[in-house]
Amino acid sequence: MTLRIIETARVTPAVDSDSVLNSANSLTIPLTFFDLPWLLFHPVKRVFFYKLTESTREHFNSIIVPKLKLSLSLVLRNYLPLTGCVTWNPNEPKPSIVVTQNDAVLVTIAETNADFSHLSGYGQRLVSELHALLPKLPVSDDSATAFSIQITLFPNQGFTISVAAHHAVLDGKTSSMFIKTWACICKQQLQNIPETLTPSYDRPLIKDMTELDENMIEMVRSLKGDKTNIRSLTPFPARELGDDVVLATLVLSRDDIKRLRERVKSVSLTLHLSTFVIAYAYTWTCFVKARGGNRERSVSLLFVGDFRERLDPKLPVNYFGNCVFPAGCYNRKAVEFMEEKGFVTAVEIISDLVKGLSSRKVETIAESFAEGFCFASRSTQFGTIAGSTRFGIYESDFGWGRPVKVDIVSIDQGEAISMAERRDESGGVEIGMCLKKSEMDMFLPFFNNDLQS
Repeated sequence: MTLRIIETARVTPAVDSDSVLNSANSLTIPLTFFDLPWLLFHPVKRVFFYKLTESTREHFNSIIVPKLKLSLSLVLRNYLPLTGCVTWNPNEPKPSIVVTQNDAVLVTIAETNADFSHLSGYGQRLVSELHALLPKLPVSDDSATAFSIQITLFPNQGFTISVAAHHAVLDGKTSSMFIKTWACICKQQLQNIPETLTPSYDRPLIKDMTELDENMIEMVRSLKGDKTNIRSLTPFPARELGDDVVLATLVLSRDDIKRLRERVKSVSLTLHLSTFVIAYAYTWTCFVKARGGNRERSVSLLFVGDFRERLDPKLPVNYFGNCVFPAGCYNRKAVEFMEEKGFVTAVEIISDLVKGLSSRKVETIAESFAEGFCFASRSTQFGTIAGSTRFGIYESDFGWGRPVKVDIVSIDQGEAISMAERRDESGGVEIGMCLKKSEMDMFLPFFNNDLQS
């Protein structure tokens, strides 16, 4: 596989007479305690595959790229923070997103000779090849870029749109809303964003809790362990990936979910049996079984739940930023999930965690994150979830049809499981796994065979 960089463009927001930058040299948005836990995490990277056999070089360069750039410029008027950087002023107690005049989103335009059908498929694909489709997100001790994009042509096959997002700037819900907004503007050739897709920056609704901010910052510092520059924005050390690491996408159909749900209903009728709970519990138990080993070993699982509507007062559904609360179960024995009733055990645990989210107190968020991050290093397996079946990522049609596939490639930085709605079936789920090929070959039979039992 080869990749040729055609252009690196700076796309600035279209001129807007109402822009806050017209009356000020810069825009500063302090991070909240919901943003701070993600300050030093590696960026979230997603790739959207669009099949288009008429995507010749001429068509790509004269039609597709200009339309994408123009619509991006228009949508950035309402998404100014994506053009800025995270910085930490020496005189400020916490970092902020800072946007200045003429800031832009970096857009890399590239071309590859790779096989589009293979890389956009559901089977095992080398992560190293997927990485070639992803944009860089520059970061230094003093500044971390908020967002970047790469658009890659597969001549006469299609193209990809890939994004890298700093997690302290936005969560998965906000990132997905941005992509769908950009797609809407591009496809419908609109000049203004529909009200339903306009982001809200009403941060004063989040109560100012200085002590909570300080606790979050202290937690992040302790995780990094580097005391030489406590304000450094460089992320945690990256996980080293071998040439044998692959990403595969598994599918649970609506009927699969129904059958798995029936297995649990025969045991208990009081559980929260959402598609998320069923899919996570099933994937997790297969993952633990496939790893095998010492049955007494420690395993842990974690996910985050959207907290916008759980706050008092509630945040707007289109709130821009992070607003998630962690929920986890730690230091369990692997045998609990390996035995015959392991799936039911996992459902019971995750169901209780989901139901418990509504009673969680914001004041405990730092402690909750710290506990989860602590067990990440103590457990032999630590499962987390990226994405959601509620983000509607397959609705992102820029005018050339819906994506044939979407992957969250950044799950390669941990034992994360990505989750999304199934493209062509309501009620189904797509699950992304990133493992060494030998581990994937062990995992897949458990996942596929246990569905038949």
